[in-house]
Amino acid sequence: MTVQNVQSFVAGRWIAPGDDARQIASAIDGQVIAQAGGAALDMQEVLDFARSTGGPALRKLTFHDRARMLKALALELNKHKDALYEISYLTGATRSDHAFDIDGGIGTMFVFASKGRREMPDGQVYLDGSPEQLGKTGAFLGQHICTPLLGAAVHINAYNFPLWGMLEKLAPTLLAGVPAIVKPATDTCYVTELAVKIMLDSGILPAGALQFIAGGVGDLLDRLDCQDAVSFTGSAATALKLRSNPRLLGNAVRFVAEQDSLNASILGPDAEPGTPEFDLFVKEVHREMTTKAGQKCTAIRRILVPEDRIEAVSDALAQRLAKTVVGDPRDEATRMGALVSKGQKADVLARVAELGAEVQRLCGNPDDFADSAGAFLPPMLLLCADPDGAQRVHDTEAFGPVSTLLPYRDLDHAIALANRGGGSLVTSVITHDAGVARDVVLGAAAYHGRIYINDRTSMKESTGHGAPMPHMIHGGPGRAGGGEELGGVRGVKHYMQRTAVQGSPDMLTAIGGTWVPGATQKDGGAHPFTRRFGVLEIGETIVTAPRTVTLEDIAHFAEFTGDTFYAHMDDAAAKRNPFFPGRVAHGYLLLSFAAGLFVEPNEGPVLANTGLDNLRFMKPVSAGSAIHVRLTVKAKTPRNADYGEVRWHVTLLDQDGDKVAEYELLTMNAA
Repeated sequence: MTVQNVQSFVAGRWIAPGDDARQIASAIDGQVIAQAGGAALDMQEVLDFARSTGGPALRKLTFHDRARMLKALALELNKHKDALYEISYLTGATRSDHAFDIDGGIGTMFVFASKGRREMPDGQVYLDGSPEQLGKTGAFLGQHICTPLLGAAVHINAYNFPLWGMLEKLAPTLLAGVPAIVKPATDTCYVTELAVKIMLDSGILPAGALQFIAGGVGDLLDRLDCQDAVSFTGSAATALKLRSNPRLLGNAVRFVAEQDSLNASILGPDAEPGTPEFDLFVKEVHREMTTKAGQKCTAIRRILVPEDRIEAVSDALAQRLAKTVVGDPRDEATRMGALVSKGQKADVLARVAELGAEVQRLCGNPDDFADSAGAFLPPMLLLCADPDGAQRVHDTEAFGPVSTLLPYRDLDHAIALANRGGGSLVTSVITHDAGVARDVVLGAAAYHGRIYINDRTSMKESTGHGAPMPHMIHGGPGRAGGGEELGGVRGVKHYMQRTAVQGSPDMLTAIGGTWVPGATQKDGGAHPFTRRFGVLEIGETIVTAPRTVTLEDIAHFAEFTGDTFYAHMDDAAAKRNPFFPGRVAHGYLLLSFAAGLFVEPNEGPVLANTGLDNLRFMKPVSAGSAIHVRLTVKAKTPRNADYGEVRWHVTLLDQDGDKVAEYELLTMNAA
């Protein structure tokens, strides 16, 4: 077999492994398949290239430009999935495992691309919340904004997900406008290298946006400052070593860690044998023990079961595990492949030995694979009969196909046991009792980054205990590292600086690209509904003529709609209400009149009214009052080449100039 030279890509060039390169063996047969590292890389050059070339190029792009870039990268990787599958078999992963790593990673990029277009502006400043009025008149405001860090993001990834582990960090980083320096675990870096080559060869990324280090990072961390960030996935011991770097501490370098996690799954007290929840629980545990040969940071390590159901659960699990075919991941009959390396296999067996005094093995004999040339182990189900007296089962993680059954007396006991993990990425509860679910959340949420609840209602659509979703945060407190990744736009903010900006409405409008109430209003010279998306300007405003609201209007609206609430129909009853001076107009009548005042009726660039946000009724309107409307272009968001979304700030005022109602109208306008 030809030994692959895994190259680093830094400062715009590929660099081959050095004389001291580390050899990498196939997980399947132990044969050397690649070598990586050992090259003398100038880490200052790496950083300078990211900061001076990659960063400026990314920051010139808008969030929407970067989102389109992510989508293009995901499509490019999708075209090469078969090649990624083929090389990933050598890590011990089966075809179904590829769905988690390769398909999951590409899917994550698609999600961030979509969220970037839907939830972020077509600009370079992200507004974090609404403006805060800091003075009496509204002439002095505050606004929180987020802008990209001016340094680089260093991504140090684990061996178990060579593609997803890179892409789940890379997507929010690039969307933020920050260049990435990716360092994968050496054992599986050959998979990551192929994906990096695919992305770089596509020509989609600007120079310096992505660099790749095969091997060690040398003195890279010693060169970071407050504009850089480190995102790490791996062991707690390594995380502690890295985050303790004096340079990181002294410069307050952002450090996000996702590390050891003794995740638990709780079988609800209601989930008796024969119920859908019981069967679901057994299925979930089996899947988490065998997917990626248990090498998942979210895998179930502790199985919490009511005392009287330990035998039923252990029997059901043992039967499923006995049918799990372990072998060459390329074989279609295989249901669980190998661990990533013989070194990792030895580590798992060492951790199982540490657990030995507190547990008994119910199934799975590692001696069955003692003579294998590959890194194979059977799934091993353990039982800890005394979870209160035990310690190792709550602090020692065997990072492989190993899980331990623990009996609990009642739900409070189960929650306490789950929390003894010292902080986890995820705990699940399988129950059809909403009260049980609520109690687990209230009792365990503080110790867990995610709580996964499943039952017969959601089981067909649920994504699984061990599947982090890009929409939701991935991380956990304490032992799990105290960090958060993913979570949609929340993940993007890790690579941005939140800044409080204070000034006049005009200043905040200019900075954020969104009209702020009180800022200058512009006259576009024509009704804004007659102007196409591309020519409408932020702040463009019309003020309509007034319309007088009559008692007949109120009565007609009540009869026509059936809304005969007493405040609109009975003057005496309305006066007894502390909010009304007497009989008043319907709020939705006022909205209808407002539309009649500002709508341009003829065919034009306004294609559709898609809704309204933040509606507030501020002053009741009695018969005889005259209302008029002020309509202002607040924000514009392109949706495609044919049309874009316009957000209008709408204010209804009465004859005294008092605000009657306020809301934001959304329309789709032709480009």
